Amino acid sequence: MNKQIIPVFYACDDAFVKYTIVSLYSMIQNASRDFHYIIYILHTEISDEMKQKVYKLANDCFEIQFVDVTNYLKSISDKLPLRDYYSKTTYYRLFIAEMFTEYSKAIYIDSDTIVQGDISKLYLIDIKDAYVGACHEQAMIQVDEFGTYVEKVVGVSRYNFFNAGLIVINCEQFRLHFVLDKFIDYLHYYTFVVTQDEDYLNLICKDHVYWIDQRWNTEVYCDISYPIEQANMLHYIMTSKPWHYEDCPHGDIFWRYAKDTEVYDELRSILNSYSDEEKEKDKLVQENLVKLAVKETNREDNFMNRVNKDKRAKDRVEVLHKIEQYEREGRFYEDVEIDPPGRVLLPDDIEYIQKGIADKLKTKLAFIIAHKFVRNLIKDKKFIIKEMRGLENFHNLNSGAVITCNHFNAFDSFAIQLAYEAADQPNRSFWRVIREGNYTSFPGFYGFLMRHCNTLPLSSNLATMKKFISATNELIKTGNFVLFYPEQSMWWNYRKPKPLKSGAYTFAVRNNAPVLPCFITMKDSDVMGEDGFYVQEYTIHIAEPIYPDTSLSHRKRIEDIMEKNAAVWKEIYEREYHIALSYTTDPDKLKVNK
Repeated sequence: MNKQIIPVFYACDDAFVKYTIVSLYSMIQNASRDFHYIIYILHTEISDEMKQKVYKLANDCFEIQFVDVTNYLKSISDKLPLRDYYSKTTYYRLFIAEMFTEYSKAIYIDSDTIVQGDISKLYLIDIKDAYVGACHEQAMIQVDEFGTYVEKVVGVSRYNFFNAGLIVINCEQFRLHFVLDKFIDYLHYYTFVVTQDEDYLNLICKDHVYWIDQRWNTEVYCDISYPIEQANMLHYIMTSKPWHYEDCPHGDIFWRYAKDTEVYDELRSILNSYSDEEKEKDKLVQENLVKLAVKETNREDNFMNRVNKDKRAKDRVEVLHKIEQYEREGRFYEDVEIDPPGRVLLPDDIEYIQKGIADKLKTKLAFIIAHKFVRNLIKDKKFIIKEMRGLENFHNLNSGAVITCNHFNAFDSFAIQLAYEAADQPNRSFWRVIREGNYTSFPGFYGFLMRHCNTLPLSSNLATMKKFISATNELIKTGNFVLFYPEQSMWWNYRKPKPLKSGAYTFAVRNNAPVLPCFITMKDSDVMGEDGFYVQEYTIHIAEPIYPDTSLSHRKRIEDIMEKNAAVWKEIYEREYHIALSYTTDPDKLKVNK
């Protein structure tokens, strides 16, 4: 009675519960005895005969309960558009968090599975504040038609689409973020027909997934990169069913467990009687599913096209299309949004750091206004910083430094400013390099901030640039921080690190100062912006400083420190997004400026 409870859910009907028995039996054989497992089988109609067969699997560690969801479905029937949606047992997993409010966390598992690993180890994974813990859907990665479908229709990267046949559900987050209500809203708005509830779940949980080792959802339909003995769970997806095909990949593992259950003879009978006509039908189903994915992708009114038309600001959609185009063409250093033409910044227009009393007062006022502005953005959830990691790397600096950051939003420098302030560096000032036009031509409120919040504007005038270089060198030499955007261009909400320009690193080498690489990752928040896109939730990653290698020549030092910065950003990107960094660019066009 003192053992920790682990709740595990299946959902099936009377015809499929026989496969649940085999899956559950395999789980029981391999589970730790240190826990008490409550197995819930969600259904609307399972015969007493089949229930008795399942109950016989129970033991001191495994308790089994059948839960008829009929009454619950009736209680929410007024919210659901069609009976067909909730007659499918796979949809029942969406009800778990609301039906079982006593749990903060639960496991859902499909019945067409074999569990070779210890299920308690899966449950004990800390998925933090993610909505679900899950494994990547390999079919989307390995079958191009499916991958294109989920990207163009569902709006989720093929590399970040999860298979919902085994998920760790964060019930608290499901309830807190109204996942069931969102699902019902989407049911009214659009009908996904390829992977159905899996599409909805991926859409709702986008950017809120804790990625679990793929061995916990080994899809036998797909290629795998590890010995099958290492698979914690085998998932016989699509038409890869060992009870239909003698040559099903890894079917022997299924039968090894099935032979010890009461349904073994029935399953062998199903296998022996599965006709060639039925197998041909399976083949057609498989082919038609691929065709359906292509058809949905090409529909003018598919989900993403409809969202773009109905809800998303046209200019933002155009920007995203332009980013796709520029990436394909390798035009990384070009802005996708054209700023108004600005006048040239002349030497007499600016004193970079030798400011008079009036300018110093304006700077003080500008920072007061800017802080109030940012506080209001945060309060209104228009600017969300979830976490700052690596603040100690500010403290480890004993000199001035070049700070680098990816550039994806007009306000991203505020994030680095807040990180600098959180690191509490009272004797070091923070400056940022900005564009010429931002200084000379930005009107009103934003223009005031651009001109007076410790900014270092570039210039197309050679004499002004000499002043810029002199001032920037002096700031770094005297122990201050200068923020550069070495990607040069700003691409709205672009998550990949872009190839780098050498300017920032030239300043670091010239002053024998370290580079402090910062990279901001983002995910969709629950807050819908006025433009029809979710406000991004930022995590600021401050990596360890990179110091110039004095054993190299001046040029090699610049190249070395720039390449190390690129490697740091790449590592953060791949670690946080669980995607290998790649571009759609023709390799011949993909050139890193050195």
